Amino acid sequence: MEIIYQDRRIIVAIKPAGVLSTNEPGGMPQLLREYLGDPQACVRTVHRLDQAVSGLMVFARSQEAARRLSAEMAGRRFHKEYLAVVHGAPPQETGSFSDLLLRDREKRMTLVVSAPGKNVQPAQLDYRKLSERDGLSLLNITLHTGRTHQIRCQCAFHGIPLAGDKKYGVPDEIPQIALWSHRLRFVHPETGETMDFSAPPPGKMPWHLFETADFS
Repeated sequence: MEIIYQDRRIIVAIKPAGVLSTNEPGGMPQLLREYLGDPQACVRTVHRLDQAVSGLMVFARSQEAARRLSAEMAGRRFHKEYLAVVHGAPPQETGSFSDLLLRDREKRMTLVVSAPGKNVQPAQLDYRKLSERDGLSLLNITLHTGRTHQIRCQCAFHGIPLAGDKKYGVPDEIPQIALWSHRLRFVHPETGETMDFSAPPPGKMPWHLFETADFS
């Protein structure tokens, strides 16, 4: 875990892969309380990353900060960008995926379905291809909705599964899912200032195939 920014109302940190986003034993809120040296500190999760996914997250340090950040997300004013390495290449250099998603709780998977129905939710993302190497493409992805496994499910459905994704992807030698929370932009819940954070992915496989300049 790496702390990127902190003040009395928010903490921005990099969540490692394998760590839960939520307030569970060993989850990010617990790790942040340990970092703060106060086991009773208020640390609230306001958005999530899959356990297997790493990168930037912001946490609220008060109930009111959590409420305001959650309202930003509900109003789609909270900007989130991801970097992803996928097998193959998208149909266009830039584009969008708009699908209907259904969460299968028994299989713990998200499915693309063809018609509205119970528990079916719309999902939209925009993508931009940044580079291509050895049959893999580096994408910048902006989420407009935040469904469980959304990027993983939609990319797989549209023929560009994420590298290293054992649940939705194809067999490969990449040990960890190649999805990174790259950028967060939001309004500070107390000061009203626009906060903008970005962080590059680690220099591990498959990220090492791409130049640092590709990540911008």
